[in-house]
Amino acid sequence: MPTTKGGVIRRMIRAGFDSAATNDGNRRHWIHADGMSADAAASPEVRRILRNRARYETANNAYAKGIVLTLANDVVGTGPRLQMLTDDEIGNARLEQAFAAWSKEIGLPEKLRTMRMARATDGEMFVVLTSNPNLRSPIKLDLRLIEADQVTTPDLSILDDGAVDGIVFDSFGNPVEYHMLKGHPGDARTGFLGLEYDRVPAESVIHYFRADRAGQSRGIPDITPALPLFAQLRRFTLAVLGAAETAADFAGILYTDTPANGEAEAVEPMDAIEIEARSLLTMPGGWKMSQLHAEQPATTYAEFKREILTEIARCLNMPFNIAAGNSSGYNYASGRLDHQTYFKSIRVEQDHFACFVLDRILSAWLDEAVLVSDLMPLRMRTNIASGGVVAHQWFWDGTEHVDPAKEANAQATRLSSHTTTLANEYARQGRDWETELRQRAKEIALMQELGLSETQASPLTPTTKETAHAA
Repeated sequence: MPTTKGGVIRRMIRAGFDSAATNDGNRRHWIHADGMSADAAASPEVRRILRNRARYETANNAYAKGIVLTLANDVVGTGPRLQMLTDDEIGNARLEQAFAAWSKEIGLPEKLRTMRMARATDGEMFVVLTSNPNLRSPIKLDLRLIEADQVTTPDLSILDDGAVDGIVFDSFGNPVEYHMLKGHPGDARTGFLGLEYDRVPAESVIHYFRADRAGQSRGIPDITPALPLFAQLRRFTLAVLGAAETAADFAGILYTDTPANGEAEAVEPMDAIEIEARSLLTMPGGWKMSQLHAEQPATTYAEFKREILTEIARCLNMPFNIAAGNSSGYNYASGRLDHQTYFKSIRVEQDHFACFVLDRILSAWLDEAVLVSDLMPLRMRTNIASGGVVAHQWFWDGTEHVDPAKEANAQATRLSSHTTTLANEYARQGRDWETELRQRAKEIALMQELGLSETQASPLTPTTKETAHAA
């Protein structure tokens, strides 16, 4: 309303946010909205319920299982490969070969895939850096995976203001120690062991999770928003199947148009009549036979499944055709467009793996490697022992292009225009450019030794017509 001050008329404008208004229409929808902190919202009981429900859906829902497995396979693939970037080429090669052999022996790729699946269903995974004397490798470092259930503080009275369930932090927010039960609380062999737990120093533990909020100390399952949708999908499928089976159980029904107390022969209600195959029947007087028609699955069944799967996969940045394992409704352009967000998400997760998991593992591995004689040159060993920076990078499996001919032409154009490098192009495929070039040099040298030209050894060049058709 207008107000007057000093002879000047001013109008007060009242504005706000529609989403902040509470009325009869939205009161029940927002009833569970709260202002709790990240750790308070993800309390031990809440995390336990979410883990159990996510594990149940993953174990019993084929779509949930396939989505989680596909995500782990796409992120980790056959495992990361180490490339050392120091100026000592001989030392780099030795370390890369030794790390690859150690990685294969302890099953590092498989453990990383398990960690990614655990983050999707449990919200987090803990890795204890331990020693395994039974390894054939001279480096005895091993990784022991610990489920989230086992990291907890059963005696809550010892927790202070800087501690969260299972984790003790210092005044700067850095983890100091982890409390790990001596046995899994759900293990039928050991059962719950009461207050018996180990205090593991933070230097020996890797906590793999995604922090969605500032100050979040424990993880929740990635598929948390999709849990009700998985349940709806299963219930709808079972309801459709049940309706179809019910309709198929009855060959027909007897009914009459005669009004009550009308002239129609008496028939026992709900009485079953066996019908002989390929035969004609006579009906009681005044009665007719009608065959049941299955109304399920309706034409909207496939559309409903597509929409709900699209919504489920959205919280993982996964396109529908990967979540459903069905690309029948896609063309080339829409397929590539939908995959761009997914592939970018994969690269982000691989970088997260590299920074928070693999670099920690490599650091612990190098601490043992410097103690193994003849594994690396003296200068490199001295640098590592003194805490020097060891330049390196990680290679992951590349993504196959749906049209190799178009990708090869685009790659050749980028190289000829100097907008890319061989290192970048090989990195897209998860390969080391130096290793590939040395291998190519060996092949060319062998071809020259055998009297073969590169033209004879290379595949036939596509004709102009074939090239135009591929384009």
